[in-house]
Amino acid sequence: MKEVDIIIIGAGPGGYETAAEAAKMGLRTIIIERNFLGGTCLNQGCIPTKALCKSAELLQSIAEASQFGINVSGVEASFADAAKRKDEIVEALRAGVEMVLKGVEIVRGEARFVDKYTVEVDGERFTAPKIIIATGSQPAMLPIEGAELAISSDQMLAATSLPKSMCVIGGGVIGMEFASILAAYGTEVTVIEYCKEILPPFDKDISKRLKSLLSRKGVNIITSAAVTAIRPGKIVEYESKGKQLSVECEEVLMAVGRRPVIPAGCAEVGIEVGKRGIVVDDNFMTAIPGVYAIGDVNGVCMLAHAASAQGAAVLGKNVNTAVIPSAVFTNPECSMVGLTEDYCKEKGMSIKVAKSLYRANGKAMTMGDTDGMVKIVIDENSHQILGCHILGAHAADLVQEVATAMANNLTIEAIARTVHIHPSLTEIVLAAANTLNE
Repeated sequence: MKEVDIIIIGAGPGGYETAAEAAKMGLRTIIIERNFLGGTCLNQGCIPTKALCKSAELLQSIAEASQFGINVSGVEASFADAAKRKDEIVEALRAGVEMVLKGVEIVRGEARFVDKYTVEVDGERFTAPKIIIATGSQPAMLPIEGAELAISSDQMLAATSLPKSMCVIGGGVIGMEFASILAAYGTEVTVIEYCKEILPPFDKDISKRLKSLLSRKGVNIITSAAVTAIRPGKIVEYESKGKQLSVECEEVLMAVGRRPVIPAGCAEVGIEVGKRGIVVDDNFMTAIPGVYAIGDVNGVCMLAHAASAQGAAVLGKNVNTAVIPSAVFTNPECSMVGLTEDYCKEKGMSIKVAKSLYRANGKAMTMGDTDGMVKIVIDENSHQILGCHILGAHAADLVQEVATAMANNLTIEAIARTVHIHPSLTEIVLAAANTLNE
């Protein structure tokens, strides 16, 4: 049996970044990975999807080039070449992860707990006083008849060609990003979402506007609908407003979220597993002292950067894991951090809300990206920022300014008194802040 200072199970962003930092701290570190380094984010999630999003965005920009005085003809879009570029990016970044893990012992295989502080991989045992479980998640499937006829996001990302028509079950982050990509390439897309709006965690103003914009681009979005079965011939049956309806398509994508991957032996050694994943306290520790769970596997926040932040916190780093911005890379993008207006009202909170529009911003007009808005929610009395919600070009970048303010307990005045570059999209955030600062 090999004894080290820390064992990390899973080499996704949370796992490998934490392992690299632990090694820098002088800890004897082992990281265990059963598949590729980089985990879901790098290999079947964030990175490959965003590579395809960029190809789709560029394709749409070319289609709109005449607005900028550029006449383009004879353009051919090859999804196979876009997929090849995606794979090359993944391979390059995967090699980069291996470089980051210099000084960390990498063990290939699947880990199984044999006691509280010992794991086994292919018959070899490793023990440490601190173990971090970072095994991530995998695509979830609806428990409906014919579910096996649908493909998962993993299979979608392995594709080198696109169908003429596709039904996307689920209007969350994964479903809407793929819908945006598919529509740009000319696939006829239908999205079926169970909730009243797409992107359920997002502010309604954002999700409604995104739905409208994507509908204009040809995406058929059906909300408040429950998929009941998938029949041979790729016929998706669903119930909506008391009616039994169906959609026939060439392919079906199941995009109804993800479920945690729990290492074997967890329950047997006393690690509590709940409905959302491994149960942890505020410090991400499990029921066993010294054994932690970070990232998707604990179900607290299924985002790669949340996993990295949680790992840093476990190592004692000063990071605010309560403020986690998120983004959806549709075209246009949308992003959020903190609370929505509806949530605040449901809780009886006294709030002020300000909105500013992209179409009133000079930089947005020069870019041809005037569809979008920024919405900021603050506490009416303290002026603390409670949330920010953005739809439009570079939304993922713009929300970070507000996230920084929130993580450091700054009021809206901190943004309002900060000089912003002109012309820039950041002035849209400033415009909302100035409204709340009046």
